[in-house]
Amino acid sequence: MEVGLYFGSFNPIHVGHLVIANYLLDFSPMDELWFVISPQNPLKEKASLLNDYQRLHLVELAIEDIPHFRASSIEFTLPQPSYTVNTLAHLSDKYPNHSFSLIMGGDNIQSFTKWKNYQRILEEYKIYVYPRPGYDIPEEFKNHKNISIVQAPLMEISSSFIRNCIKEGKNVQGYMPQTAWKYLDEMNFYK
Repeated sequence: MEVGLYFGSFNPIHVGHLVIANYLLDFSPMDELWFVISPQNPLKEKASLLNDYQRLHLVELAIEDIPHFRASSIEFTLPQPSYTVNTLAHLSDKYPNHSFSLIMGGDNIQSFTKWKNYQRILEEYKIYVYPRPGYDIPEEFKNHKNISIVQAPLMEISSSFIRNCIKEGKNVQGYMPQTAWKYLDEMNFYK
């Protein structure tokens, strides 16, 4: 089984994440797509994150009726900070009949050389890169055998945009799946 791993803080998940995930599931050889909720990205400040299990629950609510999507808390049990290379090794051991690939935005591929053991990831796993407005794909990755630049729709929405809108008292209902938005609103997250 081919599984795409969409790593992220999902702080919070929004329709842009789902559009990209749906596109990749439809236009790649992936059989399933797993949203891997990261408890701590080594390149991001942890203080700005909503609780791990609350973010996981928001993802579960957002994808509950979408076939072939799955929420994964695998990084919650691994040493922190979370390093993708360690998570990939753990998943490959745990699911030997699965073939894993990475999904990342054009913003992340720009800092990819800062990732722990990025060369190993690049040689052992397929990477699907979707465009992000304002971010160019570095030349060194444009023609790499394991990197596919996908033409997913450009999404000018981000989790930080949603958090800022909430702080300003704006309605973010249209930017999120309804079940996730209702939970976020009821819990007064990011206010």
